[in-house]
Amino acid sequence: MGEHVTSPHPRDGTAPWPRRALLAVLAIAALLASQLFVSSTSTAAPEERAADVGPNAVRVAEFVAECAFSHRLPDDPIVFPDMPGASHMHSFFGSTVTDAGTTNLGDLLQGDSTCDPVIDLSSYWVPTLYANGQPVEPQSATFYYLGEGVDADVVANTQPLPQGLKIVAGNALATGPDQSIARWSCLHAGHVNPSQDFVNCPSGTALESYLDFPQCWDGVNLDSPDHKSHMAYPVAGQCPSTHPVAVPKLRQVLRYPVNGDPSGFELASGAGYTMHGDFFNAWPEDEMLRRVEDCIRPVIKCGADGVPS
Repeated sequence: MGEHVTSPHPRDGTAPWPRRALLAVLAIAALLASQLFVSSTSTAAPEERAADVGPNAVRVAEFVAECAFSHRLPDDPIVFPDMPGASHMHSFFGSTVTDAGTTNLGDLLQGDSTCDPVIDLSSYWVPTLYANGQPVEPQSATFYYLGEGVDADVVANTQPLPQGLKIVAGNALATGPDQSIARWSCLHAGHVNPSQDFVNCPSGTALESYLDFPQCWDGVNLDSPDHKSHMAYPVAGQCPSTHPVAVPKLRQVLRYPVNGDPSGFELASGAGYTMHGDFFNAWPEDEMLRRVEDCIRPVIKCGADGVPS
């Protein structure tokens, strides 16, 4: 009585299938279905695979430029254009040709770069750090381009940073920590609370500086008289109506090979809370657009080559 099932009957009205035959057919069907599932997921788009990694996965919209120290000059081609020596000392990264006279995009496009990728001919500069009176340059300088700090709909409509855009972040004239957006912390010492001023990092760690640039552009001006009014920070996840164009957020992360008592540390601009950064964009337009389309808008973490990592 165990040789046949009572249902279902074949549609042509023939005798019922034997149980063993039916089980074999079902097993083959299950195997084919599983192979089809594996095939379909292995050929899924990168963004689909990134999203399907568990309910607690965190997706990141990011591409980066790793830029070595290039040179040091008391120049600032944004704040003091064509005025060599008019600024406090700055440490420059990326473009190797930047000086007080670097006021036009063409100046950067004709130079070389210390960045990975080398196609990034942009110039980045910060006030030089001094430890006990001696200049100290970062052991690494990473410039992250991020799709964060704004709502998902804003990220999905992020536009490329236009060539020639100049952005200044931080407050070189700050007189106290409450006037600063810079942050100092310690590499490999998460128990040390971050601060707007220098922190005391344990032996074997490195002093870190973080600074976020504004990511909302007015859509018209590549600079402004105060070098800040053409850009704005988002409010409640949205770009303000005066600055409606969202661009990737630039985050500057510097790691200095110093630690210990911070009383011997000083920036060329003053205390730690005067940390600031300047950026003059000279990314190739097609490469910037590719990274926005492939990394930022679909919320994918990419490396320096602009490829999902």
